[in-house]
Amino acid sequence: MKCPYCEGNDDRVVDSRPSDDGTTIRRRRECLLCGSRFTTYEKLENLPLMVIKKDGSRQPFDRQKLLIGIMKSCEKRPVTTQQIEELIDQVERAAGNALKREISTSEIGELVLKQLRRIDEVAYIRFASVYRAFGDIRSFFKEISYLLQNDAGEGGPDPGSEDFLDQVWEEPQA
Repeated sequence: MKCPYCEGNDDRVVDSRPSDDGTTIRRRRECLLCGSRFTTYEKLENLPLMVIKKDGSRQPFDRQKLLIGIMKSCEKRPVTTQQIEELIDQVERAAGNALKREISTSEIGELVLKQLRRIDEVAYIRFASVYRAFGDIRSFFKEISYLLQNDAGEGGPDPGSEDFLDQVWEEPQA
């Protein structure tokens, strides 16, 4: 490792510690030429994750793009930047843990929804409305009903099913 002070190439590692999340190693080094100490960080090289868009095209995963979409969903909600960063980290880890190096936009959307639901249900509905392209009030109602039924532990029908609205809007039988 090249010394940032004298540019010498001879050093020794004084201390090594893993980061809190376990993905990085912090190394404290000492230059054998000038005696200066400096810190380096070692991180596993990740192969780029490719996103398959709805039209079939592929592009590299863009964390910033995901951040912007989630931030819009969480606007004026009691969600911290740290919670959003952690959510994106979880999505990236889940996407990167797959054996494949490609993930569809729909898989990313479902991962985000799963995490957002735990953080803030209003942000979840906002994100779902864009991601699932709600076209009318019935679409919102379907998603909210599904959310409420699952929160109540009823399970309920899947909002993607054809007969969802019929099941939700059925008159209660006395």
